[in-house]
Amino acid sequence: MPFEFIARRQNGGRAFHPPLSGGLLIALSAALPIVLPAPAQAQSLDAQVGVASEYVGKGLGKSAGDPSLNSNLEASYGAFYGSVFASTAKLSQGSDAEIITALGWRPRAAGVAFDLSVMNRDLPGTRSGVDANYWEYQADASRKFGRVSGRLRVNYTPDGFAATREAWWIEAQAATALGARARASAAFGVRSADGGADYNAWNLGVKYNLTERWAADVRWYDTDSHDLGDNYDGRLVGALSFNF
Repeated sequence: MPFEFIARRQNGGRAFHPPLSGGLLIALSAALPIVLPAPAQAQSLDAQVGVASEYVGKGLGKSAGDPSLNSNLEASYGAFYGSVFASTAKLSQGSDAEIITALGWRPRAAGVAFDLSVMNRDLPGTRSGVDANYWEYQADASRKFGRVSGRLRVNYTPDGFAATREAWWIEAQAATALGARARASAAFGVRSADGGADYNAWNLGVKYNLTERWAADVRWYDTDSHDLGDNYDGRLVGALSFNF
C-alpha cells in the first residue's frame, strides 16, 4: 500500500456492513471497544488519516482508479496492540469500503523484530450472497543490514473473499534512508490462491516526511498478470497522510 499502517469470511453473509456515508466513522467507533485496550491501560494511542490517488492492496488496484480516503487507529500496551483501519474502495462485487481490525504482538529476538497478528477483513457494500468477511493470519520479520532494512511478510487466509478459499501472500521488502526525511523502498510479493488468481506483484517508491505530522508517498505498482483485468495493470499512486 502507499501507506505504512499501524492500524473473513463467514458462511451465509457478512458480519458488519455500514453504508458508505459515514461508514468509516461508524465502523471505527463500533470496533474500538472490542479490539483496543481501555484508554487508561494503553501505553500509546495513535491515529492517522490519509488520501491516495488510488487504494491498493496486495499489489492490486482496489478503488477502480478513483481516489480513496482512509483512517487508522492503534492502541498499544507494551508489545501488544489493537488497531482498526478503514478505506473507501470500489470492487467488482459492489464493495465500497474495506475495514481491517487486528490484534497483534511485536516481540524482538536475536536482532529480529517480529509482528504477529490476527486480522478480520470486512468489505461493506458487497452484493448479497457474496462472502465478504474473512480472517487473515500474518507474520512479519524485520532486520537491519547496515543501511538497508529488510522485511519478510507471510499472510495466510483459510477462506478468503467471494469464491477464494485458502490463499497465501508472501512478500519481501527492502528500504533505505535517503537523507533525514526521505525513505526509498521496494517490495516483491507472490500471491497463490485456491479459487482465486495467482500472480506476482512489485512496487517501488519514496516516502517523504514533509513535517513532523505530514508525509507524502509516490509509488509505482505493477504485476505480471495484466491480462486478468485493469486492477492488475501498472499504476503510479500518490498518497498524503497526517499523523495525530
